[in-house]
Amino acid sequence: MSAHEWFIEHRTAWVTRTLEPAEARSFAQHLAGCEECRAAVALLERELAWLPMGTRPAAVRPGLARRIYDDALESRRKRLVRRAAPWAMAASLLFAVAVWGASRRQVDRLAGELRARDTALAALSDTLSVMRQATRVLQASITMDGHQGGIMIFADTMSHRWNVVVHGLPPAPAGEMYQFWFVAADGMVRSAQLDLRSSHSAFFTVGMPQTGGKVMGAALTVEPVSAGPGDQPGQMLAHLML
Repeated sequence: MSAHEWFIEHRTAWVTRTLEPAEARSFAQHLAGCEECRAAVALLERELAWLPMGTRPAAVRPGLARRIYDDALESRRKRLVRRAAPWAMAASLLFAVAVWGASRRQVDRLAGELRARDTALAALSDTLSVMRQATRVLQASITMDGHQGGIMIFADTMSHRWNVVVHGLPPAPAGEMYQFWFVAADGMVRSAQLDLRSSHSAFFTVGMPQTGGKVMGAALTVEPVSAGPGDQPGQMLAHLML
């Protein structure tokens, strides 16, 4: 793969702000000198401009979720293939060593790591299927300590699962964490805790809560890491209603 092909492959990730910080800096430098990529990025931004910037729900534009799904899955597959190459070489080496009586423990360890990668790929495919089948998309902007970020929710009403993307936020202050909530008929229900210490983005899938009654929306807060199930929500960063 040429250097420019990498930037072509990651245009969608740049627009949705899901690149790692180092990758984002490299992409920004590339954009300054590449008219082709600037034009392609501008087109992607126009295609995503229909998403609501407030809290009102919006129907997914025909074909958009499928394009996002295909782009993200193909990009991750290519990464996994590149990363799997050294493991394939290691597997061949370990097989040869095993023929000469090498330790069975090394072979088992490598097999376990390869199984873990297969499991991760299967989980990714399942997660992205929610995005592909999403019937509602919610989005809100978030300003946190001088950082401009946001939250985007792809809601699949068929499987009753949500894909959630939180991007552009700084790491939580010391002793605090980001908390995702469901807004239910009977009150707020805690869901996923977000660890943004090593990245400015989080991407996860959640199912509907077993308690709280009918789900009416979602929220994102920042609060102490010691907060428990019965504690009230902390500082409200985003509040979205279906």
